[in-house]
Amino acid sequence: MSTKILIIGACGQIGTELTHKLREIYGTENVIASDIRKLNTDVVNSGPFEVVNALDFNQIEHLVELHQIDEIYLMAALLSATAEKNPAFAWDLNMNSLFHVLNLAKAGKIKKIFWPSSIAVFGPTTPKENTPQYTVMEPSTVYGISKQAGERWCEYYHNIFGVDVRSIRYPGLISWSSPPGGGTTDYAVDIFHKALSDKTYECFLSSETKMPMMYMDDAIAATIQIMQAPVEEIKIRSSYNLAAMSFTPTEIAAKIKKHIPEFTITYEPDFRQKIADSWPASIDDAESRKDWNWKHKFDLETMTTDMLEHLK
Repeated sequence: MSTKILIIGACGQIGTELTHKLREIYGTENVIASDIRKLNTDVVNSGPFEVVNALDFNQIEHLVELHQIDEIYLMAALLSATAEKNPAFAWDLNMNSLFHVLNLAKAGKIKKIFWPSSIAVFGPTTPKENTPQYTVMEPSTVYGISKQAGERWCEYYHNIFGVDVRSIRYPGLISWSSPPGGGTTDYAVDIFHKALSDKTYECFLSSETKMPMMYMDDAIAATIQIMQAPVEEIKIRSSYNLAAMSFTPTEIAAKIKKHIPEFTITYEPDFRQKIADSWPASIDDAESRKDWNWKHKFDLETMTTDMLEHLK
């Protein structure tokens, strides 16, 4: 029996690449992609696709029964910068979509859930350097509040109902294959596009804003690895810290200049600066490395080379 997987939010920044990778591993027909609308994209055209509203429990339940789904990857969410503009909808989407899949698992209709958390669960009172797995969490953004609450619910459903839910706290994610999705760390995607097209970039964060980042290839690898890990290896049921690299806009600009010498960067911090300032500068992910043997492959240099090669 092959595993049948449903991805909710498959057209988003992470969902796009996750869908392709899971189809490679489990077979195209066994990975059902879904999103709120049917766009003309590879994800929609390369295998089974369903239109689903993550807020509609009956729709999700129908798809689970129709396709005999074993595992759900719930990637639908409103990200940090976008969520600040529409707090009530962000809370509704980020929380109720999670309740829907947790309740399906509680009812025994699916076996396993992946739900992404984020470094946004941390806040201005969290230790900024090498932020530990267990620490002060006082998020100051709508996105962070919803993710922290989600972590607590995941742990609760595991402890009380035995739900096999697994989660990682993503740092900022950088990808060449999909456009930025409304996050505070998105400058690190946009900068590559502008470097190639305009040879200049106006950054919405200050020059020395250091944040934890990860290349999308590593994030996808970690997501699949934690889901494939034997159940006894998953010791943390809220969400695992995950890390690869930390850098500032100045540092990423310097790496890009090695490839595009005429590239210049200017700085015009906006409302996202306050969000970035409330987040960690670097993350301690020792628990992930110990429990399920996580290792990252890309650093700033190798990522910069790979991004520019693909975008060209």
